[in-house]
Amino acid sequence: MDYVRLGRTEAMVSVAGLGCGGHSRLGMAGSASSAEASRIVAKALDLGVTFLDTARSYGTEEAVSLGIRGHDRGKLFISTKSWTGTDLSNRNPDPLPVTDFVANLETSLRALGTDYVDLWHLHGVAPFQLEHVYNELLPEMHRQRDLGKIRFIGITEAFREDLRHEVLQQALPTGLFDVAMVGFNMINPGARRRLFPLAIEHDVGTLIMFAVRRALNSRENAAEAVGRLIELGEVDPALVDPADPLGFLAAHPAIKSQVEAAYRFCRYEPGAHVVLTGTGKEAHLEENVQSILAPPLPAETSERLARIFGQATSISGE
Repeated sequence: MDYVRLGRTEAMVSVAGLGCGGHSRLGMAGSASSAEASRIVAKALDLGVTFLDTARSYGTEEAVSLGIRGHDRGKLFISTKSWTGTDLSNRNPDPLPVTDFVANLETSLRALGTDYVDLWHLHGVAPFQLEHVYNELLPEMHRQRDLGKIRFIGITEAFREDLRHEVLQQALPTGLFDVAMVGFNMINPGARRRLFPLAIEHDVGTLIMFAVRRALNSRENAAEAVGRLIELGEVDPALVDPADPLGFLAAHPAIKSQVEAAYRFCRYEPGAHVVLTGTGKEAHLEENVQSILAPPLPAETSERLARIFGQATSISGE
């Protein structure tokens, strides 16, 4: 495993982070129990992963607790989150009361079986929620930090809706956040221009989500997604084979697959620190971690991707 400084937190964490949400939720989106899901956590630790990302809404905090038993808590970096609105969609205009916000943290601590979390995120913040965040929730986060219940303060964007990173572009320059979770991938690299320069300037640690979602997990899905970008005028059809627009990746002798290329693309982006990956299968996790640890993409491949997708910002890759 390789380790990286997570911005101004000064923490050294694994470049591969276990994402305990997403479509799989460690297998719990299907039929896996917390005990079964905990084996994915344990496997991640065996692979050298030290960064574990979960959330109240994922329902996987207990699985994390079970998976880390017997491990040195001080060597792990555990991240969890709370919504800022009053429902799980986080799109309710009613702001989450501070008392409920704190209750979410206490529930997370109990579920995780720990007396502190390394990173507490405001989860999927929308632009209209920023005023409540600044005026009500951040002061409480500072209080919880002073109490020793959290070490660092984070913010995650709602990437499916906020495709151009409006919230994080406003939040990062304030200096109020230690870490940000950013949507970034081969077919929406907009954070390269809009966000990573800010993260570098303000020494904010970054967690990369959406590195590989539905649009990049198969040839057919990639063709569908790129076709949409062509329709939107963000990709020049002359630059791709519409039937297999990313076929040139796996055709390269130094690249194993489209998915491997997608993880390598994110891993070596300047300003990116931890690349999150999630699954309910141990073998799949090991494969993804190996992809994240592979060398940078060949220069000619990176340049070709930039020519094709450099202006693409209209889909998340979901």
